[in-house]
Amino acid sequence: MTGAQRRGQYLFVIRQLTARELKRKYARSYLGVVWSILNPLLSMAVLSLIFSQLFRRSIENYPIYYLTGYILWQTFTGATTSAMTALADNRPLLLKVKFPMELLILTRVYTAMVNLLYSLAAYVVMLLIFRVTPKVTMLLAPAIIIFLLLFSLGISYILATAYVFFGDVRHLYSVFLTLWMYCSAIFYPADQLTGPIRTVIGLNPLFAYINCMRKAVMYGALPTAYEWAQMVLWGVGICLLGTLIFRRSRNRIMQKI
Repeated sequence: MTGAQRRGQYLFVIRQLTARELKRKYARSYLGVVWSILNPLLSMAVLSLIFSQLFRRSIENYPIYYLTGYILWQTFTGATTSAMTALADNRPLLLKVKFPMELLILTRVYTAMVNLLYSLAAYVVMLLIFRVTPKVTMLLAPAIIIFLLLFSLGISYILATAYVFFGDVRHLYSVFLTLWMYCSAIFYPADQLTGPIRTVIGLNPLFAYINCMRKAVMYGALPTAYEWAQMVLWGVGICLLGTLIFRRSRNRIMQKI
């Protein structure tokens, strides 16, 4: 089998596994994938009612400001939390069928990307409703999303490896995500903060992706060279690190599973 045939076969497996993940996720739901659209919109409506008056002077068009951050945050958390248990959840499949374990993790990240595409459909509608002027910088959105997905994939490899050997990682990560969310400036303006917390937010990779997306979509501004460096280095660097950790642990993972 040639390399091209093998890649085609792996892509087919990923698509089939992704379809299975989506069906399982929405198996008991009448609305199905519509929840991928309704969830960010409902969250935006609630948070806008609570915080729009509070940040009215400092944040123009608060609903879009929040929705932009929330969609990217949900993509990251959806990918990493589901990918963390991908190997353990598919233990019988790994023992019966011979194929690269990476495909299971790639499938969970790919599923998060599909959900993101559904959410973006609602996002575009909200941009029209709130009369956000189309800007050339919006064309940068796919690049920002790609680097976010690379970062998510790297974290997913690390978490999936750790979860096989230490199941409590799932609970620890849940607590860590809560702290991470508040340091990502999803629903408040980071510019109003000073001191160490502002430095922490500035170094937060997720804030870099969220902030650059807001600049490109809402304000028509290009990310600075430093912001591009942050997105590229975090995305590519963590993806390479996660891949290295996973591949070096592959044999031990199979023994443990």
